[in-house]
Amino acid sequence: MRTLHACTLCPRQCAVDRINGQLGYCKSGFQTRMFRWGPHFGEEPPISGSNGSGTLFFSHCTLKCIYCQNSKWSNGGQGEDLSIESLTDRFRFLVEKKCHNWNLVSPTPWLPQIEKAVMPLLEDGIRLPFVYNTSGYERIETLSKYSHLIDIALTDLRYASPDTATEGSDARNYVDSARASIHWMWKTLGPLQCDGDGIAQRGLIVRLLALPGRTQEVKENLIWLRNVCGPEVAVSVMAQYNPVGTAKHLPTWNRKITPEEFEPIAELVADLGFENGWIQSCENATAENMLGDDMTSGYGEVR
Repeated sequence: MRTLHACTLCPRQCAVDRINGQLGYCKSGFQTRMFRWGPHFGEEPPISGSNGSGTLFFSHCTLKCIYCQNSKWSNGGQGEDLSIESLTDRFRFLVEKKCHNWNLVSPTPWLPQIEKAVMPLLEDGIRLPFVYNTSGYERIETLSKYSHLIDIALTDLRYASPDTATEGSDARNYVDSARASIHWMWKTLGPLQCDGDGIAQRGLIVRLLALPGRTQEVKENLIWLRNVCGPEVAVSVMAQYNPVGTAKHLPTWNRKITPEEFEPIAELVADLGFENGWIQSCENATAENMLGDDMTSGYGEVR
């Protein structure tokens, strides 16, 4: 927990003393804040499975996305402050519900607390695969330090341009940070591995969200993934963008993706020879807050 005396967990490296009440960019304090937890069926099929993903939605975020569906807790800070013991109970609850994994959504500011909370369970031989569910805005040093909390990396690759990353998420260094973290995840975890029931146990899934008027960036990132990771990496290509929050008032951000924009992306996935993953149907894609809604119904497998 001494890490929090000068927090540098994310690429912003604010170096604030969170233990003594200082707050950095993400506004995360010392006590873990969580908005919601429980079985969740809205992830990719190998993550949700039949029993649901044991999802823990942590409050606060290292990005300020203008189209964030979950802004009331990611940026607004809504949620419940938990002691380490209470956080341990949340992890235990998800095991008792027979969830397939512990799905850590936006965990970066809370990694020291998560590590401390799961330790009693691990020492008792109670363990589920950890899903590290991230925006991709990560530091290699942090990922390496907490690699024991990463069995499956479910990471975004949002942008290919620093200008778009600045406009969309206030993170000019997002592209370099996300690509470096994905490279680390690929070298460390490798391709997605599933058990006999098709439930993910280890590996990397990269999510690429098509943004209106910026679909060329998805194509650039697909080419980058093909060159760096190869065709074996699992990709999840998403068409569910919805102009909420600030985005609905901004030109070029205030509309959904059209099928005409999305179709060339799907074609490129095939042309590049990706072997694993999913492509969301543009017509059926929804953009709910992913708290119980079935987001997998609009997915088709990569062929």
